[in-house]
Amino acid sequence: MATRPPSKIGLDPAVVRKARSLARKAGAPIVKMATTHSTVSVERATLRLAGLTGADVEGIPWVNRLVDAVREDVGLEHGIALPVWHALARGDGEDLTAIAQKAAAGSIQFRLPTSAKEAQRAAGATRRAVATGLKRIDIQRAQRDKLIGKLGNPKQRPWIYLIVATGDIYEDIPQAQAAAREGADIIAVIRSTGQSLLDYVPEGATREGYAGTYATQENFRLMRAALDDVSRELGRYVRLTNYASGLCMPEIASLAGLERLDMMLNDSMYGILFRDINPKRTFIDQRFSRQVHARAGIIINTGEDNYLTTADAVEAAHTVTVSQLLNEYFAKEAGLADWQLGLGHAFEINPDLPDSFRLELAHALLARELFPEAPLKWMPPTRHMTGDVFRGHLLDGFFNLAGVLTGQSILLLGMMTEAVVTPWLSDRDLAVQNARYVINAAGDLQEDFRPAPDGFIARRAQQVLAEAVDLLERIVDDTLLEAIADGTFGLMRRPPDAGKGYDGVFARADGYYNPASELLNSSLEETKTRD
Repeated sequence: MATRPPSKIGLDPAVVRKARSLARKAGAPIVKMATTHSTVSVERATLRLAGLTGADVEGIPWVNRLVDAVREDVGLEHGIALPVWHALARGDGEDLTAIAQKAAAGSIQFRLPTSAKEAQRAAGATRRAVATGLKRIDIQRAQRDKLIGKLGNPKQRPWIYLIVATGDIYEDIPQAQAAAREGADIIAVIRSTGQSLLDYVPEGATREGYAGTYATQENFRLMRAALDDVSRELGRYVRLTNYASGLCMPEIASLAGLERLDMMLNDSMYGILFRDINPKRTFIDQRFSRQVHARAGIIINTGEDNYLTTADAVEAAHTVTVSQLLNEYFAKEAGLADWQLGLGHAFEINPDLPDSFRLELAHALLARELFPEAPLKWMPPTRHMTGDVFRGHLLDGFFNLAGVLTGQSILLLGMMTEAVVTPWLSDRDLAVQNARYVINAAGDLQEDFRPAPDGFIARRAQQVLAEAVDLLERIVDDTLLEAIADGTFGLMRRPPDAGKGYDGVFARADGYYNPASELLNSSLEETKTRD
């Protein structure tokens, strides 16, 4: 194992170890909850992995109709698998779609198997069906590795991340390809406003969204194919990002694996704080979705940058570090490797504050040194953009320089028209030019950047880490759910038994069976054994 270089900012290894130990203690009760409970979205994701697709004439997916019917007849405490595949074994329908259609029409009555033989037969059938879906995810991961081996990764770091979102997938595609030709390494398709609050995943290609394009399996397939074409044209693999968050996190994660997306925004805290999604619901969903991402080889992006849009970026800096440490624990517990941890942080300090750039460097270096193997995602200034496009473009240049100086992995490019209009194509071109100039001009400047050992930057980084340790100690004593309820993160108060989607949470009964969880847990155990 390579020796880690000495800290540029004087971090005490003992303090770092203590911080990680506290994060494990704080996160362990959440993991226990996630392994003893399930949600309607986890059960729907299981059906999707088993091959159930499509929707009724009202646009409601068959997976929703089927889960709702089973819940009404026998409850979900034993999982969706046993009652549905028991119905198939009884001959109530020739396949999953037929069963779902009959369920929606009220012409089928679900019940649990009454004998061990019936239960074993249903469990075996559903396990085989879900294994087929996971095999498709494995094939897609192998295809990604093959394309990267043939075409190569971008030659420079950090990777340039650009957003595309017109609302119309057929308009998104040419814009995404144009962005790749201009120099983008990662294309993110923002979801339509409010999709995170839909308790179903729309079907098919969509041509009308609101400040974004709906995340659907068909939209994923279309955009991935388009980016494969431009990847071959450019001779480098262009990555695709979307959002596995909100009330359908497990389902969208599964669809992303099936259609070979490369990165997914995946962080329950964003939904809890900024969409008022029930904390228990989304933590349970998050674990399942991250297990899928681990299997699919998808890099997750977390949302710590959002805290700094509501809380002061200096006073609340330690809450970002705490969340990063917790996200690292939750991610690794679910099977994700270091190279899949796109932990978030942001350039959001008020630029009018004296030494604001030095503070930004301190915070960025702290994240870089705490997570040296993680592909950190560095977010641009938004909160203090004023509409002065010249000042905004300059701030974005400082953001890019901070990213190069501190060795960030992924730069989500800022737009000079932030806070004015939805960016024009020309704004995107200028953003890429700005980033390219800084990256090329700075080169490997991070090798030469050595803050004074006891200087302002080092002292600030050490202070933030110490404050993070103090906060983690309080969270261990009070529990993470109570800390969220008290407004610790982003100043938002979100109690554990309130919020959207809480009615979709349930405790697992004795005899609960979910083949997807079983197979994904087996993958996790195999990974731990190899490591």
